Amino acid sequence: MPIYEYRCGSCGHELESLQKLSDPPLTDCPECGKSALQKQISAAGFRLSGGGWYETDFKSGNKRNVAEKDSGGAATASSGGHSCGSGGCGTCS
Repeated sequence: MPIYEYRCGSCGHELESLQKLSDPPLTDCPECGKSALQKQISAAGFRLSGGGWYETDFKSGNKRNVAEKDSGGAATASSGGHSCGSGGCGTCS
């Protein structure tokens, strides 16, 4: 569940709230009681970078990321090949 930041337009009180995506936004300020809360735009508290667990875990043998093809690289339309890389479409193998 995401953490949303709110600021009261009346008294300036700031707060964070852990809410479901489907929850309606908060409106009532817990400090002054007025219906003046506004949702703030803020940066995420984490950053996804690097290979990640999905790249290295739960794989056996020499399996690699689909984006990292062998030294020849992925086939492209200019070379006449198909580049979806899934192997399930019947065109690529």
